[in-house]
Amino acid sequence: MLTTQFGGNTPRRLSTSEATREGINMGPTVVVPPKHLMAPSDASEIAAALETARHHVEEPVSPITPPTPHETTVTDKYAFAFDIDGVLIRGGRPIPEAVQAMKMLNGENEYGIKIPYIFLTNGGGKTEAERCVQLSKQLELEVSPGQFICGHTPMREMAEKYNTVLVVGGEGEKCRHVAEGYGFKDVVTPGDIIKDNQDTTPFRKLTPEEYKNSRSRNFAETKIEAIFVFADSRDWASDQQIILDLLMSKGGYLGTRSENFNEGPPVFFSHNDVVWSASHDLTRIGMGALRVSLEAMFKAVTGKELKTTAFGKPQIGTFEFATRLLQRWRKETHRIDSPPDTVYFVGDTPESDIRGTNEYNEHAQNSWYSILVCTGVYQAGTKPRFQPRATVDTVLDAVKHGIEREYKKTLRASLVQTGVISE
Repeated sequence: MLTTQFGGNTPRRLSTSEATREGINMGPTVVVPPKHLMAPSDASEIAAALETARHHVEEPVSPITPPTPHETTVTDKYAFAFDIDGVLIRGGRPIPEAVQAMKMLNGENEYGIKIPYIFLTNGGGKTEAERCVQLSKQLELEVSPGQFICGHTPMREMAEKYNTVLVVGGEGEKCRHVAEGYGFKDVVTPGDIIKDNQDTTPFRKLTPEEYKNSRSRNFAETKIEAIFVFADSRDWASDQQIILDLLMSKGGYLGTRSENFNEGPPVFFSHNDVVWSASHDLTRIGMGALRVSLEAMFKAVTGKELKTTAFGKPQIGTFEFATRLLQRWRKETHRIDSPPDTVYFVGDTPESDIRGTNEYNEHAQNSWYSILVCTGVYQAGTKPRFQPRATVDTVLDAVKHGIEREYKKTLRASLVQTGVISE
């Protein structure tokens, strides 16, 4: 057994049937399937500890005197990070081996240990709280928002830089809610712009519900300082038209035109995945395809190159944020101020998951080990453009691979220490 200490308030426990975005945002929370509400499951400790650590990463607090240490079987030596779509979930349904993989991480393994884990997904358009409730229902798993890092999570750090911003993508008003939850002060949507001038998009009219939810304002007098694509576009033609109007504008004012097409606001994408794994047998195009299309269209119209910025995987910022979270978790639970020695990242997309993991590993202070599964974008038998450290069939095989590798490392270190073998 390992001795550990916890600081801060114990996260609240909310049932998946009652959890709301507003309720979760009230403070540290663990979302719990109803059957585990009265008796915490094996996943409770990891979910609660990472939720506490996440709040301390994003909202630093003064040091507090830790309570009396208690025993735990959660290792601090290594951790897992998972993509979601194509690894744990496909088409809104859990991949069968994912449920067993989570049980193995939460102690149902031959070594009787628990392994901490987080989720790194390029999927956007929902708050971390909403993703948490969704995954908890899908896997019937206790989980906390603190374990989720979405493609647009690092964008919260830009809320203080820009005042009025356009947020694109997603269903209904969800992306506006995400942005406002991140602290953006004045959030505009394409619906707001169409409501102000319906001629903006000749072939797109707002539905009565969209018209009601869209906010009225005079965009001739509104300076839009930045454009954020938070989730996949539901209407490429309209969204690209509005984005292009702003990119070619004079200082972010709709209805104006810059002489050199270089005065428009910057554009940020929450990720750059060209394809992703959905319920269809074949991969579907994603936000990265919209980015390519927008850049090509801008050049076709203006003759100039458009420079855009992407977050999410494989961009380094996402992995840096994950490392800070795991380091804070390890410090609070094991009093070691460094991240776990190894993080096993399990993904299905070589161009984002594997590439990002490998490139970050080159300069990370710890080891990031890439594992590619065959349940999503990557198809077995093909040669991935970016080579993983290991390729396995399912996420369960990935977890087994990581645990077994760590056992062998520990065994070898023990044999070296006792002099049975040499370095």
